[in-house]
Parts: sequence; structure tokens; C-alpha cells
Amino acid sequence: MKRAFALTLVLLLTLTACGVAPAGPPEPPAEDPAEPVEIKLWTYPVGEWGNPTAISGLVSGFQRANPDIRLTVEHLDYDTGDARVEEAVASGTLPDLVLESPERLLSDWGERGLMADLGDLWETEQAGAVYDAVRAACRRGDGTYCVYPICMSTHCMAINYDLFQAAGALQYLDEEKRTWSTEGFIQAVEALRAYGQEQAAAVYCGGQGGDQGTRALVTNLCGGSFTDPEHTRYTVDSPENIRALELLRDLEGVDFDPALQGAGEIERFCKGELAMAFCWNGSLEVVHTVKNPDLDFRILAMTFPTETGEPRLQSGIWGFGVFDSGDEARIAAAKAFIRYVAGDDARYTQAVQIANFWPVRDMPGIYDNDPLMSAYSAFIPYADDYCQVTPNWVAARGAWWKMLQRVGAGEDVSAAVQAFSREVSGG
Repeated sequence: MKRAFALTLVLLLTLTACGVAPAGPPEPPAEDPAEPVEIKLWTYPVGEWGNPTAISGLVSGFQRANPDIRLTVEHLDYDTGDARVEEAVASGTLPDLVLESPERLLSDWGERGLMADLGDLWETEQAGAVYDAVRAACRRGDGTYCVYPICMSTHCMAINYDLFQAAGALQYLDEEKRTWSTEGFIQAVEALRAYGQEQAAAVYCGGQGGDQGTRALVTNLCGGSFTDPEHTRYTVDSPENIRALELLRDLEGVDFDPALQGAGEIERFCKGELAMAFCWNGSLEVVHTVKNPDLDFRILAMTFPTETGEPRLQSGIWGFGVFDSGDEARIAAAKAFIRYVAGDDARYTQAVQIANFWPVRDMPGIYDNDPLMSAYSAFIPYADDYCQVTPNWVAARGAWWKMLQRVGAGEDVSAAVQAFSREVSGG
């Protein structure tokens, strides 16, 4: 027995000396690296945010900085985008992030309880500098933030400067201030018709894209409004708006087309078929003209005509919302992308310039080297309050288009606006 024990001891010592340790308890298997959190971003065509190439730098930069997150992007359009979102709601396949405006993020999806609370994103120094009016448009009545804003703009209209000049119609507007009166607008249309431009402008009524243009046109012409100042009710049926609609319907040289969509109006304008475009902003000029080699006329962006010459322009705000998936890891990853874009001045500037709009906080000089965009900054002081957060906004947008189509088809204007009021009030 002693001899066996001694042999065993020698063998163990020999193995140890040769660098071979005796077998011990089995080691636990190494853990696999954590799988990246997968999130999806859907973007409406906010400037060039609908262009995969334009945003590739921000997306790839975020991926390098956050290897534990995998981001994929899908680009929506305004013709089918809303239906795409509703399909995703029904099927439970919503994305994590979406880039759009408060009228959808807050007044629609937020009011339906689909959006995550972004309140923690508003606790940064950058968020504290956001304009008060923009902040108010991103927050529900109960204080919940459904939107983190990225950029803003004022919608305006545009004229074919060369055609106006040839027709002697430039005299009816103020080129320096980019303003004109309602009477000047009527005189310009008459001058264009006398020159041979049978259709000076078109009121588009099909689809929902560009509704801000028709709203601003109608409410400015005779001093009307779309909502009350408190954004509690719609005022489309006011005498001022009825008078404006009748003016547009009866004015020879203005095509009140129930089937024409905003995109179609822009196309006709860029082809020279119309002397004016009511659906316009700085971003559209970049996308549709600067990059259009066939454009053979100068464009002058204008405010909408008013009786007093003091316009009130519809504001536009765009930002990110996060759909509430119930998955905290995905929600946190989505917020990480917003922090990445908005938390650094250089990246934030890039995000704003991709949209071809303006920052939502004071950042002077962002377009100092861009004469076209600098020119559009003159419209910012004309920005009206953000009425798109009035309750029942989704129904109001749909009712607005139906009302315009009725007017374009020849229905009595008073009857058409009363139908609008009944629809938005649930009557």
C-alpha cells in the first residue's frame, strides 16, 4: 500500500514538473457576446432625410459609436406612409424610431398611447435652449413629451419670376419684403392671364401632402384662421375663410382642381405650366430646382397674400418619436440615436442641413455660406403659432381636403365649410 501511494505521488510530481497540472473541476463554458439590440428607424421625406445617401454618414457614425446597437432605416413617402404605419400598428410590427412632425407624433400616435415618453431627453443643456413655441408643440397636455425636435421651417409660396416680369406683374408685390396684398395677388393673376398664361395658379385638393400650403393661402387671403388662438376648436367656417374660398373659386386664372395633389402642383410649377406654387419652402427649392438641370426660370419665394400685407405663415416642426414597444432595451437604444444626433453641435448641424430647414434653437450662421437658404431665413419672423396640435387634428386634415374637393367640384362654399365643421366636431 505504501509502495502504491509513493508511485502515485511521484507520477503527480512528474506531471506537474512537465507543466501538466492535474485535472480539476470543469471550467464553466464562456458566455457568448451579447447580441446587438436591433432597432428600426422610419423617416418621412423631411428634406433629404428621405435620401439614404444623405443620412448614411450619421447612421454609420452612430453604428461605430454604438456597436451594441444595430440600426436599419426605411424611408416612407407621404402618399403611402400613413397607411404603412397603420398596417404596422395592426400587425404589431411598428418601428422603434420615426422622424415626422408633431401633428402625427403627438396629436395622432401620441394621443393613441403609441409613443414612449421622451421626457429624459429634455433634461440636457441643448434641449433647454429649444424655442418655447417648439417645446410646447412637442408636449401633450399632461406634460408628456412625445417628440424630440430636430428642425423647423415656415411654409411659403413661390412665383416664376421671369414670367411675372414678362407679364408686368412684379409691380403688384414687394420684392424686398417678399410680401403682397390680396388685391395685388388678384391684379397679378389678371396680368398673367392678359399676357397669355391661362392658368396662373392651382388650388390642389387631392391627397393630404402639402395641406399647410392651402391652409395658409385660404386663411391669409381675407384675414381668417384655421383654429382659435388657444387651439381648442376649428374656425374654418368663419366669414373670412368663406370669402377667401369664394375668391379663389371664382378668380379666372386659378385652377381649383379636386384631383390635383401637392406634388402635382409643384411638378406643374417647375415645368412652367403654373406661374405660382402654393406648396413651397426652402427645402423644396433645393430638391426641386437646384438639382433640376431643366429648370429654365428664376424662382422668387413669397409669403401668402393678405389684406394688410402682414402675413402669418404656417410653421413646420420635425423631430423624432419613439414607439413604445414595451422592450426597454429597444426604447433605450432608440433614445441613444436621438442623443447621438442632437447632443453634439456638429452632428446636430448636419442633421438640420440634411433637412434643408432651420435649427429649433438659436444657432446663427448655420447657412452663412448658402445664399439660397439664407434668403429663406427672412420668413422666420412671419411664423404663426403651431396650430397642428389642436385636438382631433387627423380628422381635421381629412375634412379639410374633402371640403376643398367639394368647393372645387362646384358645391356651395358655405355648405362645404359647414360639412367640415360637422365632421371635426363629430356631428
